[in-house]
Amino acid sequence: MAGDQVRWGILGCGDVTEVKSGPAYQAVDGFSLVAVMRRDAAKAADYARRHGVPTWYDNADALISDPSVDAVYIATPPASHAALAARVAAAGKPCCVEKPMANSLAECEAMQRAFNDAGVPLFVAYYRRSLPRFEQVAQWLATGRIGAVRHVSWRLCKPPSEADLRRELQWRTDPAVSPGGYFDDLGSHGLDILDHLLGPLVEVTGLASNQQGLYATPDAVVAHWRHASGATGAGTWQFGADRAEDTVTVMGSRGRIRFSVFAPFDVVLECDGTTERHTLVDPPTVQQPHVENLRRALLDGVPHPSTGASALRTARAMAAILG
Repeated sequence: MAGDQVRWGILGCGDVTEVKSGPAYQAVDGFSLVAVMRRDAAKAADYARRHGVPTWYDNADALISDPSVDAVYIATPPASHAALAARVAAAGKPCCVEKPMANSLAECEAMQRAFNDAGVPLFVAYYRRSLPRFEQVAQWLATGRIGAVRHVSWRLCKPPSEADLRRELQWRTDPAVSPGGYFDDLGSHGLDILDHLLGPLVEVTGLASNQQGLYATPDAVVAHWRHASGATGAGTWQFGADRAEDTVTVMGSRGRIRFSVFAPFDVVLECDGTTERHTLVDPPTVQQPHVENLRRALLDGVPHPSTGASALRTARAMAAILG
């Protein structure tokens, strides 16, 4: 680290870094973005020019070994996460990797071991743990507003996209890049926030299938689990539905909480015959609170809500569901 500053480099400055994440590494006090990398040199140079980043590379090792880079954010598709993270750990630099953590449980476990052995922190961009609407849900649960939690259910449904119907392959439907398909990308976010809100998922079982035949990855997934607290859980993920739906219900002994993982709906508390509703809009740069918590972790020693260890629990649940 450079005193009270952390200088970041990004591996894979693609779409996710344009608005959702990249600008936060420039806006947070104590952080700066000093280098970006993309295999396409022209696109790397263009990103650097448009975002005012002083250095760009078309080679990952060049960015990782750059002495002006203190920490690395890996924003490539998940198939490359494990190999790139291993090189960052070997360089002794803190790392934040996009979700899902990697393409297999074995890769995730190897990543965590590498950073443990190197003595540097690993974070994973499950940024919903830091968003205000989920912090509100966490506060309701922590203060016992719905009593003892009995059960949680999540249903996520989406119709096939136009690209899916045309059978156009993209990373979320390419088994070489994302073996679990849309479930890898979207299911991981929700299961991770349930781990955060309700505790680790244990005794996880699931079934994944392909009903539409539009691509080779699963398009229908169901699961049951128990949380370490004793609460039960169930999930349904359907990517060939007639309409979109994203509903989480947490049932307790005195009431229930309703929210959405992805849609910008209100968080709703129902207990003792009353209803409490909060509209908490996500920031335009949705990873901003997550990156602010990275700053607190690296410069102030405040534990971050999304680490390699917590993401590894999500990876274990995902692996159990997909078999």
